[in-house]
Amino acid sequence: GRLVSAEAAATHWLMTLSPKELEVYPHIVAITHQIIASCYSPASITPGVTTTRDLEYLFWQRTLDLGLELSFTPFFDLVRSEADQSQHLTDDLVIRPGDLIHCDVGNRYLRLCSDLQEWAYILRPGETEAPAGVKRLMAEGNRLQKVYQGAFRRGLSGDEMLKDMLDQAHREGIPNPRVYSHSLGLYLHEPGPLIGLPWEQVSNPGRGEVKLDENTCFTMELSVEAPVPEWGGQSVRMSLEQDVMFTSTGCQPMDKVQTEFYLV
Repeated sequence: GRLVSAEAAATHWLMTLSPKELEVYPHIVAITHQIIASCYSPASITPGVTTTRDLEYLFWQRTLDLGLELSFTPFFDLVRSEADQSQHLTDDLVIRPGDLIHCDVGNRYLRLCSDLQEWAYILRPGETEAPAGVKRLMAEGNRLQKVYQGAFRRGLSGDEMLKDMLDQAHREGIPNPRVYSHSLGLYLHEPGPLIGLPWEQVSNPGRGEVKLDENTCFTMELSVEAPVPEWGGQSVRMSLEQDVMFTSTGCQPMDKVQTEFYLV
């Protein structure tokens, strides 16, 4: 019993943040949002020339220019229609009109980590916005984010929150929801409750049994999947990730939540 109590005490101490840490954390997440915005701009992307690898190095360089650290190696990738895929090599990294760009990036500052996933769309000639089908996908992801925030209750385990989130998402008709959220703070993935894994949406023995407490932070990491009519009915999974904090007033995003694509 003493060992279990010691482990529980250590977990609680590591996963909860001080009032000062909670005060500064949103500013750290905002900085990462600003770096993403600078990468997802016409000044940084020349369609047909710039590659996703270029954006990875750009995010890294801008992080260093600000005197910050990375919380993990930046990752940018392309999601494109099957029709466009057939026109290029399978390992093509060049950003082209009609592409969606997805990133998974984060910084570390004052020992606290950020971890975000956001999207940009590369306009085709004559377009002024992303196709309606992919815009609907993001809107469905935003609906799932609201379900996620509403499921936070002190004392629930990660597995219990996962079940509540998915049950509510299915009731609301959100297409093919998945939640795979982890705690965030001084560490990138631990030690708080694990709320699902991409390959496990029911039970995660151990970390999924950790109980939620206040003054903790998480990645609101989740995804939805649906056909995109403009892409010939091709099924696309959209992964979204924003950082949130859970306090006595509930679960709230630390900074903004992406609701529209960056357009290039």
